[in-house]
Amino acid sequence: MAGKKLGSREKAIIASKSYAAKLTLIVVIGLIVLKVAVVVITGSISILAQAVDSSLDLLAIVVTFVAIRIATKPADEEHPFGHGKVENIAAMVQAALIFAVGGWIIYSAVQRIITGARVELAEAGIAVMLVSMIASIFLSRYLFKVAKAVDSVALQANAQNIAVDVYSAAAVLAGLVAVRFTGLNILDPIIALAVAALILKTGYDVLINSFGGLIDTRLPEAEESVIRACIIKYNYRMVAFHDLRTRKAGSYRYIDLHLVMPKNESVEEAHRVCDHLERDIKSKLPRAHITIHVEPCATECDQCSVSCTLRDRVYRKKYGRGQEQS
Repeated sequence: MAGKKLGSREKAIIASKSYAAKLTLIVVIGLIVLKVAVVVITGSISILAQAVDSSLDLLAIVVTFVAIRIATKPADEEHPFGHGKVENIAAMVQAALIFAVGGWIIYSAVQRIITGARVELAEAGIAVMLVSMIASIFLSRYLFKVAKAVDSVALQANAQNIAVDVYSAAAVLAGLVAVRFTGLNILDPIIALAVAALILKTGYDVLINSFGGLIDTRLPEAEESVIRACIIKYNYRMVAFHDLRTRKAGSYRYIDLHLVMPKNESVEEAHRVCDHLERDIKSKLPRAHITIHVEPCATECDQCSVSCTLRDRVYRKKYGRGQEQS
């Protein structure tokens, strides 16, 4: 894998990831500017919470953009298994940022409840929250689509962050409408606390999703079932398989297994079977790197359904000429 050049598919994946990160960067910067301007006008703690959340989104996007550029580099001598885990590290950094902003918002909201500050010109805040919701809905849907297509945990984390902005913006919007028509200014910090709870939940989800890749958690059962199905297709050429192990680093899957072949099978034929098997698995699971250890059977021909000359000789010796079993 070391020194391998990127193919057209990998280049397309890199381009999709980079474009998604750049688009997110532009949208989030625009929303931050709007929110900060309205915070100055209204003094709303819930909008300030949204502005701080968006600022952390911006930092997370920068982290993601850098991580994607590193993670998609081909393997080299220092990193023979590639750089895929950089995406998992980036997602964990995002989780830490999410927890930090959640704690800060809770602190600020409690202080606002104690001091009893008022919200001015709630209409401006309502308008900005509507814009924020619409932009976040379209952006999060796009990011989820790209993250699924290129299998990026870093983009998935970004998509989750932006999706939470939709719910938190809706909560802030509802709070500002209530403040506008009831005059109950305490609703503003209460809504900010609800936003903080959503943010902390997102941080937990991102942390759990990214942590598995760092400790080499096996692939999901559905994907391992696909691998087993591909192997079983060749049961007429092989005796058995065992020691299937899987893991994932970023968007790359790593699979290794032991393939038991007939004892008198040639190296060339065993290699041909392995090549066909690798192609089948890669067609089902993109960006998979497969290692197959071939070993000979233990000549337990009574339990084997593979037709080979060794098995034929065993049956001729056991049953006599002309009584071979297929």
